[in-house]
Amino acid sequence: MPTSTTSPVPLATRPGAPAPSRSLAAACLTHALHDGYTDGLYAFLPVWQTQFGLSYAGLALVRALYYGTMGGLQIPADRALRNWSPRAALMLSTVLAAAGLLLTTLPLGFAGLCVGLVVAGIGSSIQHPRGSMLVADTYGAASRRPLGIYNFSGDLGKAALPALVALLLPLVAWRPVLGLLAALGLAVLAALAVMAPGTPAARHAPEKTAAGRGRRGFVILATIGALDTATRMGYLLFLPFLIHGRGGGSPTVGLALALLFLGGACGKFTFGWLGERLGVVKCVMLSETVTALLIVGTLFVPLVPTLILLPLLGTVLNGTSSVLYGTVPALSDGDTGRSFAVFYTSVIGAGGVAPLFYGALADHAGQRAALLATAATAAVILPLVRALGPCLNNMKEE
Repeated sequence: MPTSTTSPVPLATRPGAPAPSRSLAAACLTHALHDGYTDGLYAFLPVWQTQFGLSYAGLALVRALYYGTMGGLQIPADRALRNWSPRAALMLSTVLAAAGLLLTTLPLGFAGLCVGLVVAGIGSSIQHPRGSMLVADTYGAASRRPLGIYNFSGDLGKAALPALVALLLPLVAWRPVLGLLAALGLAVLAALAVMAPGTPAARHAPEKTAAGRGRRGFVILATIGALDTATRMGYLLFLPFLIHGRGGGSPTVGLALALLFLGGACGKFTFGWLGERLGVVKCVMLSETVTALLIVGTLFVPLVPTLILLPLLGTVLNGTSSVLYGTVPALSDGDTGRSFAVFYTSVIGAGGVAPLFYGALADHAGQRAALLATAATAAVILPLVRALGPCLNNMKEE
């Protein structure tokens, strides 16, 4: 890929910049909190279904208020806050997310829940592009491994907060539990005030790719990412109900989510390693094939075998995203921040919309049919991955 004559100055080398490890820790802490918020909401779905009398489609709509807002505002957030310091942007993100959760705790009924989720989604829309660029600006050309650590940190939040929520819900009403999550946001806010850089990143001219091959490859990559996320979000939508249907209570749901997300965290490292040795195409084809098979497998085994399968399913279900995420810069037109924002818009938007489809399908054809549809979505990715291969090869040649 041709390179630009103007390169970004790594933030870590600028006068007065904090230690790189502090900047990375600030980005990772914010990522863990916000991803924990995002997936922690799944544990509330059965409670909200009972309290507000919601159908599966209604639950998916409630979920989409947060997830769709977060995904749809990635590009505007990146553009609006590009000249803000990392500290200001990440603190604003966390303030809005925590405020949204606090709003849901007020006795405002279903409308208050919906408005609070939208406000929280606005806050989380800021975190992904700004956190990614903080890591990239801090480490410059050596940012691939730190970006992997940043990506992994989100899975730690996904593993910890849903488990915490599921353990507390049988003991405490759901509104105080959401209040506790908001309080965690305030604690992270205090840490960001000390750890995150207080100066904006230096602006730099974007690189340009030759021909249009990078753009075509990026479109395919974003489509694969969207379908991969749709598969993951669809399965997560029904996992609490799958566990309840096997006789598991709320603590078992928390355990199931933790097992799935811990497997996903392992997948970040496993597939980062496999991607370097097998290549993007073979690695993604392997992960999506195993994902489809394991989703089907969890439909036909009892509770204990399902729990045993969940870490492996989490590994392949989430590991693919690590390979796709690391491929974004290679297919970017040089404006890496905008490319990440577009990629996040695609995958998060799909994650918000796809459960609406799966929820409606479950309402009409049953939960099992909807889960089989998530497995079919993973299978659809296979021919797209084959189409991506020539684009990656062409970029290497240029």
